[in-house]
Amino acid sequence: MNEQIRAREVRLVGPEGEQVGIVPLERALQLAADVDLDLVEVAPMARPPVCKLMDFGKFKYESALKAREARRNQQQTVIKEMKLRPKIDPHDYETKKGHVVRFLKAGDKVKVTIMFRGREQSRPELGYRLLRRLESEISELGYVEAAPKQDGRNMIMVLAPHRATKAAATAAKAGGPRERDAETAEDGETVEAPSVAPEVEPAGTAGE
Repeated sequence: MNEQIRAREVRLVGPEGEQVGIVPLERALQLAADVDLDLVEVAPMARPPVCKLMDFGKFKYESALKAREARRNQQQTVIKEMKLRPKIDPHDYETKKGHVVRFLKAGDKVKVTIMFRGREQSRPELGYRLLRRLESEISELGYVEAAPKQDGRNMIMVLAPHRATKAAATAAKAGGPRERDAETAEDGETVEAPSVAPEVEPAGTAGE
């Protein structure tokens, strides 16, 4: 920038983006001084390097604002995990479903895992039926992003919030500071809510 530029001549671009042409460095510095702007090298690898007349302080400030806004608008994807047994107790199922509903309302994805043990592994239809039931009961809030799939002794399905659900969650978070309260599972285990994405958070297992 300015006197730090070492090239003998530069391809000069005016403050409004107009092409001035190739000029000696001294001439470019004089033009910058005449309009009280900085001479900034924007393409140092070009031959000759490209320089632009600009208010560098204002440029840095606006760039920082844009970067901050981009980070604020960046969608952070958090994946929660909910584990169930194929023969889960009705009360435990409702509690687990409540957690899934809460996660979806918060705009998070949910990885639902059915864990088979012993002879249960020969009855995969029990897990499939349970996942389909959960899918139908949360259909107003989310949809199946990854269909049920057998993975060793487990069966996994991924739920994602509908666009409207996620938008509502984003708007709610924008209205105030992100809640950092711990989320407590029904078995008494306390899990800290993650603030970055992606991240998988266990929520306890029924029947253990």
